Amino acid sequence: MLHYILRRLLYAVPLLLGINLLTFLLFFVVNTPEDMARMHLGQKHVTPEAVQKWKRERGYDLPLFWNDQAQGGGQATQTIFYQKSLGLFLFRFGRSDEGRDIGADIRQRMWPSLAIAVPSLLAGLLADISVALLLVFFRLTYLEFWGVALCVAAMSVSTLFYIIGGQYLLGKLLQLTPISGYDTGLDAVRFIILPVVIGVVAGIGSGARWYRTLFLEEVEKDYVRTARAKGLSEPQVLFRHVLKNAMIPILTGVVVVLPLLFTGSLMTESFFAIPGLGSYTIDAIAQQDFAIVRSMVFLGSALYILGLLLTDLSYTLVDPRVSLG
Repeated sequence: MLHYILRRLLYAVPLLLGINLLTFLLFFVVNTPEDMARMHLGQKHVTPEAVQKWKRERGYDLPLFWNDQAQGGGQATQTIFYQKSLGLFLFRFGRSDEGRDIGADIRQRMWPSLAIAVPSLLAGLLADISVALLLVFFRLTYLEFWGVALCVAAMSVSTLFYIIGGQYLLGKLLQLTPISGYDTGLDAVRFIILPVVIGVVAGIGSGARWYRTLFLEEVEKDYVRTARAKGLSEPQVLFRHVLKNAMIPILTGVVVVLPLLFTGSLMTESFFAIPGLGSYTIDAIAQQDFAIVRSMVFLGSALYILGLLLTDLSYTLVDPRVSLG
């Protein structure tokens, strides 16, 4: 087990390095520091002196990869790549273009993101699997037909419609929850109920159809027919056998959304004024703060790779046939 984990972690190093290098090229070669300075200062009537001053204040006046004017190790360390990108591997995010401590901002903003993402994931997963099992239980009936039709209709509606409709119905018309905002402590519960409910409702159409497809594939296999022949009822077959053997594709689907548990949902946090990492990224893009955007891209990539590792390890827990050797 330990050998497998170490090997997978070593595989992640060149992948993260490639992502870091690609992100660096996009931000500093395709979009040069001069372009960043002009975006911040304004495209018109910007003097070269103002551009150089902006770059010097933020450390963008250094060479990209190699500094011929420096001595010894400074030729490699006194560069933009070393000072702005390599520190990300140690999760040293540095400071934003406006001078804020990015690491402190992430530590502060990750809790609102987790407060919304974790309940949304767990409640959404429970709702999707429950509806899918119900459709499979009543397969080849009118209930399945209309259930699938409702799922298709639900997944065809934009998430934006659910957000605005939920805010109007539950927040403004019925006044059950606040429309937007956030608070600390237990007072935060009344602010996260509406985003969680909308997140579950918005994803139940596509999620239920996906899991229904997995379960329908399982119910046609030989072990299911054997279980029925032994006298097990249909609910016992579905919950004790079909659900257990479908856990591997379920876990594979869950890993896709694992980075969102930390980085937050961009649209949800923006519309509900949640001070999480999703709105943090949106604000950074709007303010053209490229240091924050680079940090969030790297953080999301690292979390996704960690999610893949955790998924592989969890396979052995739900299916003993899977070996890590």
